[in-house]
Amino acid sequence: MSQVIPTKGNLIHLKAKEALAKNGEVLLDRKKNILIQEVLTLVTDITEVRTKLQETYKKAYQALQDANITLGIVSEIAKAIPIDQNLQVTYRSLMGVDLPVILYEKPNIRLSYGLRATNSKFDYAYKTFQDARDLTVELAKLESTLYRLANAIRQTKKRHNALKNVILPNLDTDIHWIKERLEAEDQEEFIRLKTIKNKQEKAKVNGKQI
Repeated sequence: MSQVIPTKGNLIHLKAKEALAKNGEVLLDRKKNILIQEVLTLVTDITEVRTKLQETYKKAYQALQDANITLGIVSEIAKAIPIDQNLQVTYRSLMGVDLPVILYEKPNIRLSYGLRATNSKFDYAYKTFQDARDLTVELAKLESTLYRLANAIRQTKKRHNALKNVILPNLDTDIHWIKERLEAEDQEEFIRLKTIKNKQEKAKVNGKQI
């Protein structure tokens, strides 16, 4: 049984809450669909980038192996290559979800190692690993975005289901119950007034006054 007091004020209040909840349900459903569409696009992009990245790493390690064969172990030469620090992360909002935006300025290829100690195979390995780095940055952005969107979709579905399956049915039940009680009270009041009126009319007929 509802614990809401059956008054007109409570009825108005519950109807306002119901309207707000219905509007929230529509907005959450729209948000969920937009996020799902974004995820579907991301999945396609991630698949493409992963394929390119696998192929690029395969080429890069083969090129590194060729450089090692022709030059010996090139780890000491590779130490001359500077660490890339051109990476920054900021965020953009999509339907209230903060999605990562990686700001990355690709550095110009500069040979920081001696040309006499290397050959074209080492240069090719260097360039191919840079390509792999760029794809890795792109994949990291896409996958972190996908992770955040997946969490947002789960939360949105949970809130949408709560509104649709719990909150709105409960509000509808309370509103229906209050309407029935108010209608019953109105009917009782009508009968009471009608009875009083009939008594008054009968009293007049009999020459009496109430």
